[in-house]
Amino acid sequence: MFRLDQKKAVITGGGSGIGKAVAECFARQGAEVHILELNETSAAGTVEQIRNNQGKAIAHTCNISNQKEVATVMQSVGGFDILVNCAGIAHVGRADTTSEEDFDRVYQVNVKGTYNCLHAAIPVLQHRGGGVILNVASIAAWVGIDDRFAYSMSKGAVFAMTLSVAKDYIGDHIRCNSISPARVHTPFVDGFIAKNYPGRETEMFEKLSQTQPIGRMGTVEEVAALALYLCSDEAGFITGNDYPIDGGFIKLNS
Repeated sequence: MFRLDQKKAVITGGGSGIGKAVAECFARQGAEVHILELNETSAAGTVEQIRNNQGKAIAHTCNISNQKEVATVMQSVGGFDILVNCAGIAHVGRADTTSEEDFDRVYQVNVKGTYNCLHAAIPVLQHRGGGVILNVASIAAWVGIDDRFAYSMSKGAVFAMTLSVAKDYIGDHIRCNSISPARVHTPFVDGFIAKNYPGRETEMFEKLSQTQPIGRMGTVEEVAALALYLCSDEAGFITGNDYPIDGGFIKLNS
């Protein structure tokens, strides 16, 4: 079950965090993985790790906020079966403390970047006779998160785009879903804590972990496993849905 043999997957943000875990998971399951990543070094590291485990992977340096770059890279990949939109950036701030520059930066990557990839990928999937799109949203699309105004805006847009694409292209046999993680332990989290709470890293890690009712952060491998299921043939009856993977955050924190 959940094999991706003979399938080609495009994964944005595959150089680190959730995107890296998804790329490695899909490669283990037989997919040929194409990583779209702004950071050339991190993308190369993921590719090397996959190849060392006898997997197939190719890195493509790409700024997803640039539509022409995305179109060029997608064309070079050729036909593919799966698109996973993992690339994204975060921001801390409320509506009145978020600068226009920061708001635009989050929008350009998280919203326009996702749109650019959808815009380029959908014709490819139509030509292939169908395929799967998975977007990474967030629990911030479901509930209010303190000091995450721009980030919440962007992930709400990803959630809405998922529903729209699922509706518009169901006749083309294109499935589109999203996943909404709560806090997941990634290098970004460690860097965020170190930058904002120097000397209190252990304390803050534990505090952030306990915001999930289950008592810990998620792992990138757990998120990748959910992504694998939703992109596999076994999930062929699933489209137009968002799947929280949140340790009970949405339903049990009231």
